[in-house]
Amino acid sequence: MILFGSKDIKFYVNKWLEDHASLFAGKTVLDLPAGNGVSSDKMAKLGAKVHAGDLFPEFFRVQNLKCEYMDLAEELPFADESIDFLLCQEGIEHVSDQFHVFEEFNRVLSAKGRLLITTPNYSNLRARMSYLLNESELFGKIMPPNEVDSVWFSPEQKHKIYFGHVNLIGIQRLRLFAKLAGFDLVKVHPNRVNYTALMLFPIFYPFIAYFSWASYRRMKRKQGAEAAERVKECFKLAVSPEILLQGHLIVEFAKAQRVTASSQNKAKISAHEFTT
Repeated sequence: MILFGSKDIKFYVNKWLEDHASLFAGKTVLDLPAGNGVSSDKMAKLGAKVHAGDLFPEFFRVQNLKCEYMDLAEELPFADESIDFLLCQEGIEHVSDQFHVFEEFNRVLSAKGRLLITTPNYSNLRARMSYLLNESELFGKIMPPNEVDSVWFSPEQKHKIYFGHVNLIGIQRLRLFAKLAGFDLVKVHPNRVNYTALMLFPIFYPFIAYFSWASYRRMKRKQGAEAAERVKECFKLAVSPEILLQGHLIVEFAKAQRVTASSQNKAKISAHEFTT
């Protein structure tokens, strides 16, 4: 957790790339959405073969790399298990079917592939308070999602609507979609705290801790040893000060065994028994 420093998410992503330089030499990577290409350029300099994609490739600024039009909401133009590392930076909050995004990421990633996702932290206390007070991303500054401020139009695809921050997502849903698509959560990486969240922390944390603990104990008792690891992971994320305070989520996932239909059915049965 970082109290002072840059709020720019690219700063922290760049540091992560440097700290994990061994992942990139001779590997095939996908940067989607690539934006202006800062991260694509960094991975190329670390020795990776970079594929860059974005809804607006005209904003890409790296001369020695090409950025192609790609839409996270659609099927990715890559063969199965053809990508070694995938960076999705400030993109998933623009897509309504976020489970589909994770499914496509899992499909194109190789057996030992890694995924790094960044997104505005909808789990921090400022975001929760903003939704409570105004049902918007920033209370007092931004209107709730609406048809004027919350949609984009691509010059290449004028018939399609692209959403702004309409589908903001917190850590628990990120973990859920990732798990169902076949990923394990490796780590939530640090970035700078949000100062409004920091001020709210001493007021709300005791309540968050208590009710999270109560839910954890009840779920553990009802669902037994089979669900112990799952409910413990959800509980730890719920009470994590870093997640409650940081401005962004920078989440690393590893490709793992996909959740099967039978295990999903077991989870549904357990959930039904819990609620009845």
